[in-house]
Amino acid sequence: MKGLLVFFVMTTLAFAQSQFPVDTSYTVKSVYDKIKKDHPYISYVPTQKYENVIEKKEIVYKKIEDRALHLDAYFLKEKKRNPAIVILHGGGWKSGNKSQMETFAIEMASKGFSCFNIEFRLSPEAPYPAAIFDVKKAVQYIKEKAQEFNVDTTKIAVLGCSSGGQMASLVGTTNGKNIFEKTTNNDKYSSKVNAIINIDGILAFKHPESAEGKAASFWLGGSYEEIPRIWEQASPLNNTDKNTPPVLFINSSIPRFHAGRDDMIAILNQNGIYYEVQSIPNSPHSFWFFNPWFDETIKYTSQFLDKVFK
Repeated sequence: MKGLLVFFVMTTLAFAQSQFPVDTSYTVKSVYDKIKKDHPYISYVPTQKYENVIEKKEIVYKKIEDRALHLDAYFLKEKKRNPAIVILHGGGWKSGNKSQMETFAIEMASKGFSCFNIEFRLSPEAPYPAAIFDVKKAVQYIKEKAQEFNVDTTKIAVLGCSSGGQMASLVGTTNGKNIFEKTTNNDKYSSKVNAIINIDGILAFKHPESAEGKAASFWLGGSYEEIPRIWEQASPLNNTDKNTPPVLFINSSIPRFHAGRDDMIAILNQNGIYYEVQSIPNSPHSFWFFNPWFDETIKYTSQFLDKVFK
């Protein structure tokens, strides 16, 4: 309970300190209140503290004029280069914040991964593709500071939940594609990632299985009818090719959050790219926040990364 109280205080402070439009509709508590009606057995996951895990928070990785973007880092004290996980929160591209993934990051760090919870610009502040540029810049920053954070720069995964899953998949499927690389001549490090973990995020915006409408339009800058090219461009499915890294899909039992997954798998199969699908029966969206699904999500994530990285 103490850990949960600290989490809520941190989240409140993050909202209070922001100088930009903030949508607070997506919180761990709001999700809990919503899904507990159909899943009365769920419980919060207490945040563990490990003596061998270092925590460094509110690190500025990017500035846009007076706007600073931050990340929180969690990594082992032992001086050894470990695989890294860049973690993107959910919230319909308009809400949520990096602290929501702290419990997840700490747990993965304890298993030997350098983890980074990333702040990125949400749709009330800046539309697509700003957030994608932010995440790619964060990857470059992590590579630049690899020695400080004990990171093996050849083993970087990008992981996202819900809308963060869509973003993570887009970041990973656009490795090296110039249109998605907002770089300068001073950039010494690439934004390439080596694995994708998509936790219940859609792979295509305009798809028979997709139900994303208003939230997608807000982030993408208009409806499909108004800007079809942008909707297609922002869909990871349309960027999947022979250069896509290994992918882990962890899915709830709600079909609309799998939109485009099977089509993407077909492309991965055609190109001999490794992937895994882990579906959690009778689970709601945002299952990763709560018991009894948290441990299962951690297990699938660590097993996949151990297979492709270690």
